[in-house]
Amino acid sequence: MTDHRPTWFITGASTGFGLAFARTAAEKGYNVVATARSPERLAAFAAAGGERVLVARLDVTVPDEAERAVAAALARFGRIDVVVNNAGYGIVGAVEETPDAELRAQMETNFFGAAAVIRAVLPVLRQQRSGAIVNMSSLGGQLSYGGFGAYSASKFALEGLSEALAQEVAPFGIKVLIVEPGAFRTDFAGGALRHMPVVAAYAPGLAGIRDFARGMDGTQAGDPAKAVAAIETALAAETMPLRLQLGIDCVAAVREHGERLLADLNQWEAVGRATGFEPAAG
Repeated sequence: MTDHRPTWFITGASTGFGLAFARTAAEKGYNVVATARSPERLAAFAAAGGERVLVARLDVTVPDEAERAVAAALARFGRIDVVVNNAGYGIVGAVEETPDAELRAQMETNFFGAAAVIRAVLPVLRQQRSGAIVNMSSLGGQLSYGGFGAYSASKFALEGLSEALAQEVAPFGIKVLIVEPGAFRTDFAGGALRHMPVVAAYAPGLAGIRDFARGMDGTQAGDPAKAVAAIETALAAETMPLRLQLGIDCVAAVREHGERLLADLNQWEAVGRATGFEPAAG
């Protein structure tokens, strides 16, 4: 008998949004491939889920681990329907405070890691001629704030890749959704934010940002379970958006940012348009 249950493949599933995705999918009776760098942290989840849950090791920065996790998913469930690129972390610090090694590590996980998972799963989705890739970006993938330059750079890169990807894979029946959450009550602020050493010159200007980053843990207004439901609604829509903003804070900030972009465009349009070659005489 054919199993018509969708299979969700989730990275970074041991905490935060990843765990919320995994729990929601399991509660709905979906097949769940929950991947994490430390799969032992998902032992209780796996035991409760039974045959519908597969826990697999996946450090998105390690070559070939994505391919192995995808192969394990196919061996267990035969297909993959929704891929959630959730693995990631953040950096707090001014650009000058962020060493090159830290910046590169941020990009390795948030950008190159997601790209590796996408490449590993696309042959499967193309053969099926169906499926969805959900790339977890951030409010910080649409605009940036002082102190979050490295994190936003990684998410801006992911969004640029995703926008091109959506056009490339649409002919195969594959959807791509960029999700831009604001502040949600996950453990991101508590365990997934890496604070850079302070350079004295930046201490006054970034004091508020550092305090905000340290103080928001456990107080965020966003409910991760409701975020997962919103993403499912978007995936099922007849006309799916390319980007989905989640949270009152994100919706307001993105709207303000877009209006500011349009205002600058209108103000400087004449200057921008006047940069072409003049028509040849005669």
